[in-house]
Amino acid sequence: SPDPTTTLVEARRGFKTNVVRRIQAGRVPSQPPPQLFNLVRYESPAGKLHAYMTPDPKDGKKRPAIVWITGGDCNTIDQGCWREGADGNDQSASAYRKAGIVMMFPSQRGGNDNPGTKEAFLGEVEDVVSAAAFLAKQPHVDPERIYLGGHSTGGTLALLVSEYTTRFRAVVSFGPVCDPRNYGPDQTPYSRKDLKEVRLRAPELWLHSIQSPTFVFEGSDQPGNQEQLRRMAQLNKNEKCRF
Repeated sequence: SPDPTTTLVEARRGFKTNVVRRIQAGRVPSQPPPQLFNLVRYESPAGKLHAYMTPDPKDGKKRPAIVWITGGDCNTIDQGCWREGADGNDQSASAYRKAGIVMMFPSQRGGNDNPGTKEAFLGEVEDVVSAAAFLAKQPHVDPERIYLGGHSTGGTLALLVSEYTTRFRAVVSFGPVCDPRNYGPDQTPYSRKDLKEVRLRAPELWLHSIQSPTFVFEGSDQPGNQEQLRRMAQLNKNEKCRF
């Protein structure tokens, strides 16, 4: 059960994960269409990581921006970041781009040919925060209007990031789960029996840590993760977070 006397930042302090199965994608990211994205590298505690980012139109304007985390293997970026999918599973989140919002798709440790190994919702939190710091320094980005969003596994990671930092103006999480163990052993390379490892990755336990406006969504026409959303909504006492 949640412990409202401790924040996620406090609980993570000094903790080192024990990854029992190393996962490294080993795939170089595809080159994006130059009119849509640049392939860049940003610095994180794991090293230099790949990302796709909207190019600077060099018109002197500062725009709102969103860090977007895809579903599936959210540590890796690929052509799905610009190839639009069906409405029910559009990993490109192209609506933001078409609305004129700067987009950044950060890969994370262990993804693509990045350094490090996949930690599954732990060190990746720091990678996303580092991506936002990189984005804030870009000349075409308004550093006061940087948002975070994600879908499925990316939605779970986005929710954990919101529980960890106040860096984002607002956060949107589509279809997250209460506990990443719901994704199965292929997505969880840490010891699933180690209570500390599990607790630090379970967004349902840290909703009280959220300080930025956070919105959690799930579709109503298919089961999806509706029960996960209802469970977190029942646990939640934080007015900053809405389900």
